[in-house]
Amino acid sequence: MSIDSATLKRVTAQLYERSLKTIPDDTRAFLQNASERETNPTGRTTLKILVESADGARRDDSLVCSDVGIPTYSIKIGTRVQFDGPVRAAIRDGFAELVASISPPILKMVTNPLTHERSYAGKDMPIVSFDLIDDADYVDIVCSPKAMGTGRWEAIDAFVYPTHDQIERFVLDTMLRAGSQPCLPLVIGVGIGGTFDYAARLAKEQMLRPFGQTNPEPMLAKMEQRLLDAINKMGFGPMGTGGDTTAMAVHIDYAASHGFVPVAVCFNCWINRRTAARIYGDGRVEFLEGGR
Repeated sequence: MSIDSATLKRVTAQLYERSLKTIPDDTRAFLQNASERETNPTGRTTLKILVESADGARRDDSLVCSDVGIPTYSIKIGTRVQFDGPVRAAIRDGFAELVASISPPILKMVTNPLTHERSYAGKDMPIVSFDLIDDADYVDIVCSPKAMGTGRWEAIDAFVYPTHDQIERFVLDTMLRAGSQPCLPLVIGVGIGGTFDYAARLAKEQMLRPFGQTNPEPMLAKMEQRLLDAINKMGFGPMGTGGDTTAMAVHIDYAASHGFVPVAVCFNCWINRRTAARIYGDGRVEFLEGGR
């Protein structure tokens, strides 16, 4: 059997809609727990408001935030999968149909970078990246729309044989530059090494890593904890209201590279938009996170 375009269109549209109307369970649990630990009264109240806002959106089938971002998908294809029909076109058509039917309606966030004209469609939209999974009979799809609050402050730079201190300083400087503007608390993904584009991809994948997974590289696990502690000591707090909760997590991965070492930093806001599904070669669909 094969995966047909109609299934791809339906599932990718559903993932996008749910990413706008729900937050992941691990994220809600973090915000709820953080509201009990937060020492700043205003920050504590803000965290409670965030949880109430997310619960209200789920209950009312409404949007968690009016900035719905631009449609972005990461797709990993099993090498034993076959497709019946177009893939990119199915994702594009699914988004177009969602735009026409979603309630409440969403704003035009897709913007031409040269003319600043805004629409629901545009060149290379939706943005889709592909990878392979050897000897698998399924396709994994992750939807994580990118909005202004976080997209504006992400950064990448290249170093030559950097020390750990230089890498960590770049991450911290990026956070300081962003300040309270990216709708805190954040999930922060960091990619180290590879090439310019690959470091950014690593950062994005780490940003989407679920909470509670200890980094298998002890060196990176310690770096994650140091950075998380340092960022939370900056005091920006939830939505910039002050407090201990500026970041929910820092997730890091690396790839071998040359003497030049790119370092990329990307952010996911408090909503932590991240929905995922697996489509098997026989057509079965399993929602992995936030897709129901």
